[in-house]
Amino acid sequence: MRGHTLLRGALIDMLTPQDRRRDNSAMLPGSHHSSHRRSSWLQPLARIGRASDGYDSDDGVAILDQGDRVRPFGPALLVIRWGTTTVSVALAGPAFANADWWVVGWCMAIIAYTSFRTITPVRYLGNIQSLTVVVGEIALHVAAVTLTGFWDSPFVFSLATAVIVAGFARGYAFALRVGAAASLAIGIPFALQPEYGERDIKVTVQWTAIMLLVAVIAGYTRRISGEADRERSLALDRLTRLSDANALLFSLHRVAQSLPASLDMNEVLDTTVTRLRGLVGFSAVAILLFDDTDAQWQVLRSEGVTMPSRLGPTELPSALKRALARNQLVEVADLSADNAVGLSSSAGCGIYTVLPARGAVIGLLAIEHRVPNHFSRRDIEMLNGFIEPVALAIDNARWFSRLRTVGADEERTRIARDLHDRLGQSLAYLAFELDRIVARDAKGEVVGSELAQLRNDVRGVIGEVRDTLYDLRTNVSEATDIADTIEAFVKRLHERTTIVFTLSADRGARLPILQEREMWRIAQEALVNVERHSKAQRVEINWRYDGQSASLEIVDDGEGFPTGGAGRLDSYGMIGMRERAASVGATLDILSAPGKGTAVRCVLRTRPD
Repeated sequence: MRGHTLLRGALIDMLTPQDRRRDNSAMLPGSHHSSHRRSSWLQPLARIGRASDGYDSDDGVAILDQGDRVRPFGPALLVIRWGTTTVSVALAGPAFANADWWVVGWCMAIIAYTSFRTITPVRYLGNIQSLTVVVGEIALHVAAVTLTGFWDSPFVFSLATAVIVAGFARGYAFALRVGAAASLAIGIPFALQPEYGERDIKVTVQWTAIMLLVAVIAGYTRRISGEADRERSLALDRLTRLSDANALLFSLHRVAQSLPASLDMNEVLDTTVTRLRGLVGFSAVAILLFDDTDAQWQVLRSEGVTMPSRLGPTELPSALKRALARNQLVEVADLSADNAVGLSSSAGCGIYTVLPARGAVIGLLAIEHRVPNHFSRRDIEMLNGFIEPVALAIDNARWFSRLRTVGADEERTRIARDLHDRLGQSLAYLAFELDRIVARDAKGEVVGSELAQLRNDVRGVIGEVRDTLYDLRTNVSEATDIADTIEAFVKRLHERTTIVFTLSADRGARLPILQEREMWRIAQEALVNVERHSKAQRVEINWRYDGQSASLEIVDDGEGFPTGGAGRLDSYGMIGMRERAASVGATLDILSAPGKGTAVRCVLRTRPD
C-alpha cells in the first residue's frame, strides 16, 4: 500500500486538471471506499493555495503547511526588537532623570515584553489563537505610544516592531491594515488634544507614512521569502517523491525477475478456497472480481452453486449488494427471515464481504451454509483477518497475469520479426517460382528440371523452418545454464555454416533464471546476425560471471557496418537486443565499422560496487 501511495504521489505532479478529474471519476461505482480514497489523496493538493482559516491569502503566497510563519524571520526579528527597544529606552532617558514614573513604568513594561518575546517568540500558525497574539502585541504598543505622548512618545519605534511582526506573519496587505489602524488609533486622540497644531499634523503624517512603509517592507520580505520557500519545498517534495518512486520501481523490477509461479491466478484461487474450507465450514463459496473495462463482476471461482461467468451491477444477489454498499463484511444469520437473496436458493445463512486492495474494492467474497445461524462469532473474526491477504493475493495475481500477457505480446512480436527475416523471403521466392513454372507449363514448355530445383528449394525452406523452431525452443533452464546453451547453439550453427566459433565461458555460478534467459537471447540474436549478415570467418564468444557482474562478448571478423545507420540496426535485430538488455538492467555496447567486423558487449551488474 505504501508503494502504491508513493507511486501515485510522484505522478500527481504531472497530471493535468482534466487527468485528475478523469482519475477521480474512474472509481468503482457505488463504493464508499472509493470516495474516501479520492478525497484522501487529493486533499493535500486541495490545501495548496487555500488558507487554513481564511486569513492567510493576503500576500498571494500559497500555504503548503500549518507551520510557524514567523519562525524563518526569528533571528532578524530578534535583532529588530532589541534595537527598537534600545532606542526607546534611550529616548525615555529624560523620564528617568525627571522621575516621570508613568513613562518609566511603560519603559519597564516594554523591556519586560521584549525579554519575554526573546524567550518565547511570537508564533503564527494561521489560526485564531496566534492571530490574537499578533493583534495583542499591536494593541500593547499602541497603548504605550498613546498613553506616553502620542507621536512624541519614546516608544514609537517599538510600535514599528509590532507592525513588522504583522507583516512577517501574514503579508503586506494585513500589515498595511494594521499600520493604518494603529496610526488612526494614535492619530485621532492626538488630534483631539487642545494644543494640537500644524506641527502635530506634520508629525502625524510622517509617522503614519513610516508605519505604512514599514508594513510594506515587512510584507514584501515575507512574500519573496515565502515564494522561495514554496518553490524549494515543492522542488524537494517532488524530488523526494520521484526518488521514492524510482527506488520502488527498481525494487519491483528486481522482484519481478524472480516472481514465483504461485502468482498464477488459478493457484491463488485454489489456495484461497482450501484455506477458507479449513477456517470455516461452508456449502457454497464464490469469489468475484471487478472488471473495470465494462463495470461487470467476473466470477473467478464458485463451488457448491451454479453461477454465470459474469454479473452486471444490478445482477448481484441482494446480500452482496448490501456488503458492497456498506463496504464491509456483512453476516446474514437467516436469509429467509432477513428477506435477503444469497448465491443459492437453498442457503440458510451467509457471510458476504468486499475484497479491498490499493484503496478500492477489487472483488467480492461470499460463503454460505444450508443451516441458518451456522457461522459463529469466531468465524466472523477469522474471516475479517483473512480478507485483506486474500484481496492482495488476488490483485497481485491479476496484475501479474496482465504483465505476463504484455510480455507474451512482446515475445510474439520478436518471433514474428524473426520468422519474417528468416522465412519470409524464402517463401516469397517459392511463390514466385511456382507462378513462373505454372505459366511455362501452360505454354507447353518442359518444366521437369525446374520442378526438381523447386523441390530442392522447398526442402531447404523446410530445413530453415526446422532450424528456426529449434532455435526458438532452445532456452536456458534450471538444468542447463547459459554456457551449455550457447555451446549447443554454436554447434548447430557450425553444422550449417563454415564459420569457426571459439567459446570461452565461466561455469558454476549462475544468474537468476530470468536474467540468464535474457542474456542468452541477446547472445542468440547476435550469433544469428553474424550467420546471416556478417560474412565472417571467425567468431569469438566470451561469457564471464563472478557473482557480482556478468559480461557477454561476441566479436566477429566480418564486413561490419556503419553504427550510425539506424535502419540497418533495426534489420539486424539490434533494437530487440537493446530492449532485452534494458529489461534486466544491463548495458549493451555495439562497436562496428565497415571492413573491421563487429563487437557486441553486454554487461550486467548484479550487485552495487
